[in-house]
Amino acid sequence: MQYAAFLGHQPLISIAELSAAIEDFTLKTVLDNRIAIFDTAQDLDQEFLDTLGGIVVLAKQITEEDLGLDDIHKVLSNEIKSKRGKVTFSLRTHNIPRDAISTLYRRCKKNLKGQGRPCRYVGSEKKPAPPIVLFDSELIDGKDGCELVILGIREDDSSRLWIGRTIGAQDINWYSFRDMEKPVRDTTIGLLPPKLAQIMLNLGAFLVRESDAQRPTPKPKKKNEPLILTIYDPFCGTGVIPMEALLREWDVLASDVAKKAVTGCTKNMDWLRKEEKILKKDVSSEIWKQDATKPFDLKNKPDVIITETTLGPAMTARPPMKEVAKLKTQNEKIQAQFLENAATTLPGVPIVCAWPAWKQKGGWIHLDKVWKVIDKLGYRPCLPPEVDLEIPGRMSLFYRRKDQFVGRELVMLMPPKNAEKE
Repeated sequence: MQYAAFLGHQPLISIAELSAAIEDFTLKTVLDNRIAIFDTAQDLDQEFLDTLGGIVVLAKQITEEDLGLDDIHKVLSNEIKSKRGKVTFSLRTHNIPRDAISTLYRRCKKNLKGQGRPCRYVGSEKKPAPPIVLFDSELIDGKDGCELVILGIREDDSSRLWIGRTIGAQDINWYSFRDMEKPVRDTTIGLLPPKLAQIMLNLGAFLVRESDAQRPTPKPKKKNEPLILTIYDPFCGTGVIPMEALLREWDVLASDVAKKAVTGCTKNMDWLRKEEKILKKDVSSEIWKQDATKPFDLKNKPDVIITETTLGPAMTARPPMKEVAKLKTQNEKIQAQFLENAATTLPGVPIVCAWPAWKQKGGWIHLDKVWKVIDKLGYRPCLPPEVDLEIPGRMSLFYRRKDQFVGRELVMLMPPKNAEKE
């Protein structure tokens, strides 16, 4: 089956997440760094998209016929033929002229009315319907209609149409609710977005599959349901990563050196359990005070460490180079101590971690010395298949926003080979 994924604002990270989350992911092409077309034997749906942080809209190809724009109204009629009552439809396009999109909307509506079918459409030739409208109009589940995805693909001197149907979209209201309504939000530090936490969880699951470390134990639930992991976040803060893991029904271990953070994380986890009715007997969690640079003393090793280490203070302006140099030195030391501790007391456990990078006039300032520590300890940096290096020589993914002065470098570390057997 072939799908088209509309990528988030960090396209390379979005593709890396898809590659990590789909075991047989085969990337076919990327349109204008915005849309990834890929193959997989898996039957993807909204439930799958809900586990992804980097994909805005997901569409499934519905025909491989060589069709033109004049055929779109027939395709739409076929897709909604089983619907009763008033029909809502939408068109999501790329590389299609605006005037042609306007014509498509009018032609589709005229064709349905000619069949005696009352209808309306959302979106326009200027802008497709945002995900929240797709949910409100019940186009995702197909209850009241559907959204067709029409992509113009240029190949050498020819062009063709890719035609699919939207099967999933980001639920922005749900993201906002769990991010903004949780009882504890610490704005004195950089706030990890829930979407990025989801991405890191998917990268972590990829490392578990790829390593010979302790494997997860499946819980007998629905057929074909993913295995359950135990994740450990040793810099948990107020618990964004643990909360996202809880929603996936992954068992959680979380700690932080600050008592305030432990208290906040505990309150947020308890709130989410109550909101989503997730019982501790079904999904376990343990939160405690711990310095991540001191020996970990766990009864059972986690499957993977997934954490945003310390980023330093939140910044509202570009920091002076002198301050950056000081922060960089301090952070290098913490990263080294944490990795040395993990290698010694949690051998064989893969790691996904986020490091800080600081924005300067000449570009971004990244950590450097920690790579030597990684090499010394025997950790093996890696990326999912089909993902190219964004920064030459750095086996990592770089997450940043235009309005922020502290970015995040995502690093995936396979454990030393000799430790995998322990």
